[in-house]
Order: sequence, then C-alpha cells, then structure tokens
Amino acid sequence: MYFERTLSGVLKKVTATFPAVLITGPRQVGKTTLFEKNKELGRTYVSLDDPQIRELAQTDPNLFLQTYKTPLLIDEIQYAPELFPYIKMAIDREKKKGLFWLTGSQQFQMMKNVSESLAGRIAILELQGLSFSEKQQKPESEPFLPDGGFKNKQQTDIRQIYDLILRGSYPELFAVPDLDKNIFYASYLKTYIERDVRDLLNISDEHSFLKFMRVAASRTGQLLNYSDLAKDVDVSVNTIKSWISILETSGLIYLLQPYYNNIAKRATKTPKMYFLDTGLCCYLSGWDNADALSNGAMSGAILETYVVSEILKSYWYNGKQAGFYFYRDKDKDEIDLLIEQNGTFYPVEIKRTASPHQKDVANFEILEKIGLKKGKGAIICFYQNLLPLTKDVNIIPVGYI
Repeated sequence: MYFERTLSGVLKKVTATFPAVLITGPRQVGKTTLFEKNKELGRTYVSLDDPQIRELAQTDPNLFLQTYKTPLLIDEIQYAPELFPYIKMAIDREKKKGLFWLTGSQQFQMMKNVSESLAGRIAILELQGLSFSEKQQKPESEPFLPDGGFKNKQQTDIRQIYDLILRGSYPELFAVPDLDKNIFYASYLKTYIERDVRDLLNISDEHSFLKFMRVAASRTGQLLNYSDLAKDVDVSVNTIKSWISILETSGLIYLLQPYYNNIAKRATKTPKMYFLDTGLCCYLSGWDNADALSNGAMSGAILETYVVSEILKSYWYNGKQAGFYFYRDKDKDEIDLLIEQNGTFYPVEIKRTASPHQKDVANFEILEKIGLKKGKGAIICFYQNLLPLTKDVNIIPVGYI
C-alpha cells in the first residue's frame, strides 16, 4: 500500500525549476519511493547500494555519468561524493531542468560537497516519516499556524493519538499493518548502527552507542544536558556531543533552539532535543503499550515530541522553512514552541489535557515584554473542537495539526 506524500507537489515544481533535486532524510522514510512514484518516462534509476556501481562512481565518476544517462535518479548519493563536481559539469553543459534526482542522508560531508559544487543548481528537500494527514490519505496540507485553515480536521481521542505515537511514522509500518513494530525497530537500529553510524564515525563499542540512544530517547522533549547524558552512558562529554551530532545529521533527532535577544537576557541558551519518530523513541525507551504510555512518566514529553514533529513536517513537506524556537528563562517560565514568520512570533503550548485553561497560556504575554510582535497563539490538547480560549489564543485538537 502506497501513501501519497505531501512533498510530491513540491517535487514536481522544483524539478521544473532546478537542474538537480536532493531529498535527504533517515533510512526507510520513503525517499526513493517518492521519486519512483513521480518518475517520468525515460528517467534512469541507479543505486549506489550496489557495491560494483558504487566503486565505479567513486573511482571513475566521469565514466559513471557516461554509462548512466540523464535524466538520472541516483540513490544513496552520500556513498560517492566524488560525483558532485562531475554532476556540476554535466548540468553546466546540458543546461536543462530536472537532470538529476538524488537521495542521501544529511551527512555533514555530503552537504558540504553539495553546497560547494551545486550551489544555485540544486533544490534540497527534507523527508521524514508519514505525517498524520498522510496516514489519513489526505496528503494536501498547509504549514501549521495557530490562525490557519486546518484542512486536517480529524476527531481523535487520547487512545488513538497514543496508538499513533507508539507505532511511529515509518511508511512500512502502515503499508504492512501486521508487521511487528518491535521486530521492525530492532532491525532498523541494527542496520542504522552497522551502516550509517560506522560511516559517520568509528564506533568501537556499539553497545555503548545503543545505550546512549536509549538514554537520549528517554529525555526527548527536555533540555539537552550533555553532562547528565555522559554520566548515564559512562562516556566523556565530548563523545556525547559527537554522538548527538550523529543523530542530528542522520535525521533521527531535531534540536529546537531557544529564543533569546538583548532584552531576554535571562533566557536559556540550551536547546531542547526531540526524536523525529515517536515509535523509534518509544521502542528505545521501553514503552510497548499505549495505555501505559499515555499514563506514564513520559506521557507529556512524548506528546510534545509528536506535536513538534508534526508541525515541522507541515513546513518541510510543503517545501517551506520557518523559524522554530522555544522560550524558557531562569524563572522557568516557558513557551513550548514559537513559530516565527515575517517578524511575527506565534506561541504554542502543548498540553496533555482535555480541559484547557487560560492560565495554561499566561506565559504568552512574555513575548511583548521581550520586544517581540506576538501573533495568534494556540494550545494544542485533547479538547475535541476548535474553539477560542481567549481573543488571542485558539484551542486546537491534536488531530487538527
């Protein structure tokens, strides 16, 4: 079963505009499938997962591009960074749009090669797992804002949401409903550590890295504390920083940056860490039951993780960017999410409640005190209907994002 992706429309537009398109993201989120489902007649497909093809691309990139003619789809481009200068030459020579479709992990070295060789010639799109609207077979969506149109008005109760959180967002888990998610995630982690992590860094102790991932997953939605992580995993702080960078560059976590300015001098400067797939996060942290999860110690943090990841997807899958921040000061006054667009900051609070109250959004007033232009706010929760909480804040059901 194929789930139509929101990004398909963006892919068609950028293919008609740019000579090359790169889709980045973690393993098994559907990068190649998205290209294949939108592939026009005559485009050649080649995968660098094949060792012989990879060797040709690495040792003789010129011959590789003579062998595989444009328009061309190259899968796993990160395995052969040697290709990028030759792709640039081919683009400059042929002067056509849509010549190259590329997939790859967002590794630092690969992105450095892209920026150096293909600046101005390539569109870069980010793909993660299925969004909630995609799971509902409603791929048309809009970037989330508290005053938006909310095309995806799905009535959901707390059990349904925590079931979705527990299963995660990898397409295969929804295409094959009988697939055991524990087997899937165990296999996923084995492949990720053995292939991607080894490519990025020489990990001598795989067990320590897996322990690190489990400890990190249990702290999703929290301020990132390198020292505490290092103590719990029994490695150095520098090692933890390196491993966090690996999770970030491979698309498994997102670091939400704090907002601070000259007025907000008391604001924290420490980012918050979110796993981008809640199913993987739950598997790593040992949760295997939706009822236990919804009533357990991580219930609030995992709900916040889910909502933040859905909002991020709503922008990425429409080919758009926004400024995403949170606010927290030394008095521990906090706003879960700030979405900045055109100089306006839209505050969002995420609560595991079906009875929101005005006191839940009292911190929204901080924005004007620190000199920011405040837009419409939102409290995202388990209330069943879209409703104004105040004249400046909407109650938005979790199923509406």
